Amino acid sequence: MKFYSSEFSIQSGKKMEIINVTGRVNEVVERSGVRNGLINIWAPHTTATITVNENDPDLWEDIIATIERLVPIKGNYRHNAKYGWIPSEQNAHAHILSSLIKPCVTIPLKDGRMLLGTWQSILFIEMDGPQMRTVQVHVIGE
Repeated sequence: MKFYSSEFSIQSGKKMEIINVTGRVNEVVERSGVRNGLINIWAPHTTATITVNENDPDLWEDIIATIERLVPIKGNYRHNAKYGWIPSEQNAHAHILSSLIKPCVTIPLKDGRMLLGTWQSILFIEMDGPQMRTVQVHVIGE
């Protein structure tokens, strides 16, 4: 059994943004030398998440619009009031979304390939940008 760990940085450019990180994760998998096992992709942030979905920027805009309707950026959040933040600095929505979406995904690895479906990609979701972020990738297997 082998364990390989690596990380990379991403610079988000917007308050809410989806960034495809599939290629970057695949580079880590290739460097790991692991052929069969599991890959865990982790966002070590309380206002960003990782998910798997289609690589379609139009869909990403739909996802962002939907999550903004579900948990609005501007709201009467106690977290924001505690710090006396002005509306443009509010981030309670991002903490709430991170609890709903979760900061990681695990993907099977077979014969050196991630077992993603035809349309699936690994997506980083920024919810409190723009910021420099880190994505950690852990590969376990043989």
